[in-house]
Amino acid sequence: MSVLVLVLAVSAACCLGLGFVLQQNAAQQAPLSDFLSPRLLLDLMKVPRWLGGLGLMIAGMVLGAVALGRGEISLVEPLLATNLLFALALSRRQTRQPLGRQGWIGLALLAGGVTAFIVAGQPRAGSAVTNPLRHWLIIGAMVGLALVLTTYAKRSRLSWGPVLLATAAGLLYGLQDALTRVSGQRFSAGGWTELFTGWQPYALLVIGATGLVLVQSAFETAPLRMSLPALTAAEPLAGIACGVGFLGDRLRTDTGALAWEAAGLAAIVAGIVLLGLHPAMPCGTAVNEQEADLQRR
Repeated sequence: MSVLVLVLAVSAACCLGLGFVLQQNAAQQAPLSDFLSPRLLLDLMKVPRWLGGLGLMIAGMVLGAVALGRGEISLVEPLLATNLLFALALSRRQTRQPLGRQGWIGLALLAGGVTAFIVAGQPRAGSAVTNPLRHWLIIGAMVGLALVLTTYAKRSRLSWGPVLLATAAGLLYGLQDALTRVSGQRFSAGGWTELFTGWQPYALLVIGATGLVLVQSAFETAPLRMSLPALTAAEPLAGIACGVGFLGDRLRTDTGALAWEAAGLAAIVAGIVLLGLHPAMPCGTAVNEQEADLQRR
């Protein structure tokens, strides 16, 4: 594994984690009438804390894109999942909660899972799949599942809605990571002309804007401990599926390696859930007050 890719991916995770906390701090104060509306972004642009969080998120995405250009998506995605560690660090500073047994176990599971998956799978580049049908089947599955989750989220609103929205956003962000790598390859092959004659950069803009609305709506209607674990878990799983599915990433497939890869992914998800549910994560009291007010009405 390249040290540069490791540094870039972890730096991206740091920016993303800190940015998510700042965005949620601001988004939970937004009116619920903005739920799943582009107007939510217009309102949040007036909040300096949210703009700072957005800047960190963009910086994280740029660093992640550079990492994806130099390393396999199946390698970079698990490293990006460590953004939750940095989110927890900032949340602990805000809430002054000790890490405790839950935090240490979650940290060990997340770090150990990332290590196990990378060491066992040994992600490496291969030949990208040229069959367009396979590309569109995987892309369609990701977008379709995100659409279904969003539809159900609109019905549940303040119960399971934020979790479903964050999961949908995670799927789109995983797909976005894959298309970012494809765009980087097109740029390397033929410069700006080659890049902008393909559909990928335009799809990136649509997916990025849609994912941002979904994430901010999830942050608006629930505490970070409900939304961030789902977002953080879904993105690497979707990214790895795209990497192996049509980008040509190769993992070891012998029985022992597959067992350790599956165990590593399971540990990553379990660690993300434990850390995301940690008491140090913002509890979203303003959202709870809004929910109670709606119920009274």
